[in-house]
Amino acid sequence: MRVSVVGAGLGGLALAQGLRGAGIEADVFERDPGVVARFQGYRLVLNPSGFQAVRDCLPTRWHPLLDEIVMDASAEQLILDPQLKEIGKLGAGRTGIVVDRQVLRHLLLTGLTVHTDAALTGYDVLADGKVQAQFARRTPATADLLVGADGVTSAVRGVLSPQTIPTDTGVRFVIGRTPLTDEFAGLSKAYGSKITGDGVSLLLGAMRFRTPPKQAAEQLAPDVTLPDIGDYVRWAMILPPNGSPGDLTAQDAVLSRMEGWHPELRALIEQADPDNSTLLSIRVVKPGERWASGPVTLLGDAIHATSPTGGNGANTALRDADLLRRCLIEANEGRQDLLSAVGDYERQMFEYGDEAVRSSLEKLPAFAPEAKLS
Repeated sequence: MRVSVVGAGLGGLALAQGLRGAGIEADVFERDPGVVARFQGYRLVLNPSGFQAVRDCLPTRWHPLLDEIVMDASAEQLILDPQLKEIGKLGAGRTGIVVDRQVLRHLLLTGLTVHTDAALTGYDVLADGKVQAQFARRTPATADLLVGADGVTSAVRGVLSPQTIPTDTGVRFVIGRTPLTDEFAGLSKAYGSKITGDGVSLLLGAMRFRTPPKQAAEQLAPDVTLPDIGDYVRWAMILPPNGSPGDLTAQDAVLSRMEGWHPELRALIEQADPDNSTLLSIRVVKPGERWASGPVTLLGDAIHATSPTGGNGANTALRDADLLRRCLIEANEGRQDLLSAVGDYERQMFEYGDEAVRSSLEKLPAFAPEAKLS
């Protein structure tokens, strides 16, 4: 069996790693000119299911390394004012495993065949049931299964399910990171909490590695090369609908809304890494009606993009990867045919994917009351 995975995000890479470990050929096609061409450096909180899914997709020899580059998460989820005084609670405290997206992505890239500058333009299902993917600047690729793991603007979804389109909530947010130094020790109670003022919400989260990733890889898995990155604070400011910062840089857009805020909060933004700060929009993709059964399917944000306020986007994509991996192994071993295996995956994925989008949108008004949820 051969699988073509379109998209080198966490879900697509986890699937490719899992298939590779099972002896199934998997090629990854990425439209970006390089695997690190875009900002992808913020921290993630994985729930037990998400973390187990990525472990199951990785070779067991890398499990000690994975365990060393994560941290346990525990936060009270308070609501604070701009002077860091508690004014409420968001809800029950959140626990999980914290991982840096860039570091995890480098681990997942190890050993895979990734074709960059490969923008999909379409695909054809051939007479023998295989699928041939066409690309703008490379030769076509033929496989038994084509998986669209290419995000909110999925080119694969555009052909497979053109009626499924992203919904823009109107909410924008600026995200960035700042090295975690002793200067910011006083902000510890704000990690995992929401700081609210002047119509915006500022969210902070600490990333403390048990061992620096580059050093951990050198010690535990010499065949893996991880970024040389230290502890940091991830920050995100959620802007009101139509609150675009215009021509301001990401940092200046945030600082412009923090007049009179606690000096440590302002210093945190002022000392941010400008190369890891950017403006993003919150768009969602709700799974609609299933498409006709065939050798093409979707994974992750391509079919169920969630609001980041739900904290379940990466977890759901990794769950997809692990579930599809298991189903394809069954087909490869002759326990069921390929289309039945893909059908089993899609039935389950549509159910929990729809729930993931719904629950993420339910939590969005707590951060952006005027968001468009219809």
